[in-house]
Amino acid sequence: MSQPDPDAWRTQVRQWLATVLEPARAPKSAGEAADLAVFHNLAEDEERLLLERCRAYQRARFDAGYQALTLPVDKGGSGLTAAHVAVFAEEESAFEVPPATELISVTVRLVAMAVSLFGTAEQLHDHARAFLRTDLLACQLFSEPGAGSDLAALRTRARQADGGEWVIDGQKVWTSGAQFADYGLLLARTDPDVVKQAGITAFLVPMDAPGVEVRPIRQMSGGASFNEVFLSGVCVPDRLRIGRPGQGWEVATTTLAFERTASGSGSRRKGGTFPDVLALARSLGRTSDPLVRQRLADLYVRAALRAATVDRVARTSAGGGRPGPEASLTKLMASDLLTRTGQVATELMGARISADTGEPGTFAWTQHLLGAPGYRLAGGTDQIQRNLIGERVLKLPPEPRTDRAPFSQLPGN
Repeated sequence: MSQPDPDAWRTQVRQWLATVLEPARAPKSAGEAADLAVFHNLAEDEERLLLERCRAYQRARFDAGYQALTLPVDKGGSGLTAAHVAVFAEEESAFEVPPATELISVTVRLVAMAVSLFGTAEQLHDHARAFLRTDLLACQLFSEPGAGSDLAALRTRARQADGGEWVIDGQKVWTSGAQFADYGLLLARTDPDVVKQAGITAFLVPMDAPGVEVRPIRQMSGGASFNEVFLSGVCVPDRLRIGRPGQGWEVATTTLAFERTASGSGSRRKGGTFPDVLALARSLGRTSDPLVRQRLADLYVRAALRAATVDRVARTSAGGGRPGPEASLTKLMASDLLTRTGQVATELMGARISADTGEPGTFAWTQHLLGAPGYRLAGGTDQIQRNLIGERVLKLPPEPRTDRAPFSQLPGN
């Protein structure tokens, strides 16, 4: 089937968006309330209302054929190219899109894609479509307190019982939206007697299954969007296994590549942006200061470079293919830009950022400063991204490895 020309397709997209969304409002001035939080800090009832707004838009988008644009048609997508994705994002930016929560992003851009690529025909029918449409919501059960940045060192175990179902025991951490999710995409160790990457299997775990306990983690910014998840004797049928036994590491790396692409794409506004910092400088009368102007210019250039890199990666990626290590570039640039944005805002305000004096557009930046460090960990730490770029993009020699033995023979296991 021939694909529509992206430029001609643009008109169709713009007309559809106008039927479901309002035009974007003008950027806020420094005197208006701005959402500068990197992660949502909402009460549970407010989070539920936001989720419903987001789901309504995602369902409309799916029903109109604009969800999962590059995913092959036989996997539930539209089978279009990265150029079409860029066109849609550009047109969408002209409208008031409900701000996607972490859970919506994980469901649509990560879990749905992983199930679509690795799932059985039954899983595509029962789960992938429901995730893409957000009829079901899914969190990501990857990180563990004892593994740190080394995801392959996870210790959550899954053993197959006589009846074929899997019994899972372990703990996960930093799970966004677990309290609202219907399912969790979980990695568990199913074979400790092979190298650590080879003994991992992926599962879809119902979050209401007996033995699943979700405990919120209070963040220093005040919110509780992350959670610990404890699994004690959780029984999961084999039909909810994603991929082959032992294929979990491939599922994980593919999912994380999608996460890095989404994290670096800027598809959801996270914290303050350059226009927010510029508005702050103007409100404080600092734009004539040559040092301030230099800092603003540097921030602007970095923002423009990140946007150009995101566009280049998107346009050169294979339509419908799995993101490569280049996704680490956009993720690293995004976390660096968030950090630098907060630093410039802090320099502009000085002591104003330490207490809420009622002066508009100042103390609100604390939510950005307290949230930005967490973004340097989400989707793989900055150090992991640099390793991936060095080894897989620049083809530098890999770091020495001391963990080639079977997982059960490694120290601490």
